[in-house]
Amino acid sequence: MAAPEEQELSQAQTEKLLQFQDLTGLESMDQCRRTLEQHNWNIEAAVQDRLNEQEGVPSVFSPPPARPLQVNTTDHRVYSYIVSRPQPRGLLGWSYYLIMLPFRITYYTLLDVFRFALRFIRPDPRGRVTDPVGDVMSFIRNFEEKYGRSHPVFYQGTYSQALNDAKRELRYLLVYLHGDDHQDTDEFCRSTLCSEEVLTFINTRMLFWACSTSKPEGYRVSQALRENTYPFLAMIMLKDRKMTVVGRLEGLIQPEDLINQLTFIIEANQTYLMSERLEREERNQTQVLRQQQDEAYQASLLADQAKEKKKREEQEQKRQEEEKARQSILAEERRRRTLEEEKERKSECLPPEPPLDDQDSVKIVFKLPNNTRVERRFLFDQSLTVIYDFVFSLKETPEKFQIVTNFPRRVLPCLPTEEQPNPPTLLDAGLSRTEVLFVQDLTDD
Repeated sequence: MAAPEEQELSQAQTEKLLQFQDLTGLESMDQCRRTLEQHNWNIEAAVQDRLNEQEGVPSVFSPPPARPLQVNTTDHRVYSYIVSRPQPRGLLGWSYYLIMLPFRITYYTLLDVFRFALRFIRPDPRGRVTDPVGDVMSFIRNFEEKYGRSHPVFYQGTYSQALNDAKRELRYLLVYLHGDDHQDTDEFCRSTLCSEEVLTFINTRMLFWACSTSKPEGYRVSQALRENTYPFLAMIMLKDRKMTVVGRLEGLIQPEDLINQLTFIIEANQTYLMSERLEREERNQTQVLRQQQDEAYQASLLADQAKEKKKREEQEQKRQEEEKARQSILAEERRRRTLEEEKERKSECLPPEPPLDDQDSVKIVFKLPNNTRVERRFLFDQSLTVIYDFVFSLKETPEKFQIVTNFPRRVLPCLPTEEQPNPPTLLDAGLSRTEVLFVQDLTDD
């Protein structure tokens, strides 16, 4: 609890005290208050000195700043740094200030009234953004024509594109809104923005987007960021998964102060950016792992499908082979039955065997391929087809055969051909009253 003799804190000092505690992580309110009092309630100097103390670096913020600084703590999560214009010095300076004050008030009041009235007559053309990239490129060309080409690298795209790139690359985005008619704009651009140390610092640490508020694209961004004065700079980064303004710098700031302020904002928010990078890396690793798992699953699925397909093909091949074998057996069975039926039909159609005492008969002994002997009598005037049909009707006879004589060896023309449609009779074939004929198997041929 504060001592009774201590002065009561104002609302602005209380907000600074809470912001300082939030930035440094100190638990003791008394220690936070003593540190701020030592630095004349300059929160930026106090935070930097605290960081230096933690890192073992000598204090560089003990002396009071040469130029009075104000900290806007309306939103304690957004660091705001406003440079006040220097107060008049001496009798001459105050006299000039007081003499010009009514004229300035009258001028700016009339200007504001004129602009307000003009809105009802003619809408502000800057409200319609038709070529945002053209607005940015036009500003860059005008800037280089007026201040030269030695400046930080301007982002050559729209404000939305710059935000997307900063979010994708996890980089800081510094936004500069250029007020063409402001009295401090020229000095800021020539002395601060185009200084070698500033452009080197910006080019190596962040993206830099700029546009004039006289252009529709710049005016649109101005309406979103709601600057109070010029020159105006806003530091934007990915914080809590949203693109967030983490720092606002307003007023004519010198190069060294600008670098210090940007460094302070970067260091104060580095943990958030590191956290976002770690989360993104974890998400990427999780995505890669999930992709690898999906690929492994797909490979396993394809392998299983290939095995299943091969199994189905083997089963189908086996089924076809079995079906082919079954059809072959059925065909063989049909062929066998057909052959038996044909043999039976031929047997039934044979003429009766002549008696033994018939003088016109021929006794023929058939020697079958299985060495079986069969004997039967035929008439001389019967065709050789009759003896072929008789042999065919025998169960032991093969399906295909021919009948040959022994000596001299010759094949009897028992079946009709194109040259001999009517086979000869036994007499014409030169058979004697007793003959031995051989049945030759032609099935294998």
